Amino acid sequence: MSRSAVEKRLALAVETAQNKVPSLRMKKISPHTIRHTTATHLHEGGMDIIMIAAWLGHESIETTHIYTKTSIKMKEKALTILQGTSEMVRYKAEDTMLNFLKKLKK
Repeated sequence: MSRSAVEKRLALAVETAQNKVPSLRMKKISPHTIRHTTATHLHEGGMDIIMIAAWLGHESIETTHIYTKTSIKMKEKALTILQGTSEMVRYKAEDTMLNFLKKLKK
C-alpha cells in the first residue's frame, strides 16, 4: 500500500471516529502518530527497546527512545516495584484540597 493510500485510509478512520469522540477533531493523527503509539504500547507490554528499534527499522536505540515515551501505566508499575507491593494505590486528594485548588483556578 502506498504512503498516500495509508494516509487516505487513516483520514477516513479518523473522520469516522470523530463522530463518536469529538475531541479527536483537535488532534493531529497521522501514520506517524500510530507508529509512536505502537512503540509505546510495545514498550508498556515489556518488549525490549532493542526489539522495538529493530521492528521500527531504527539503526540507533536513541531514536527509538523518542518513540517510547513513558506512560502513566509504566510510571505506576515502577512505583509499585519501588514500594514493594503487588497493588498500585492511586493517591486521592481530600475534598478540602480539591476545593482549595478549584478556588485558585477562578
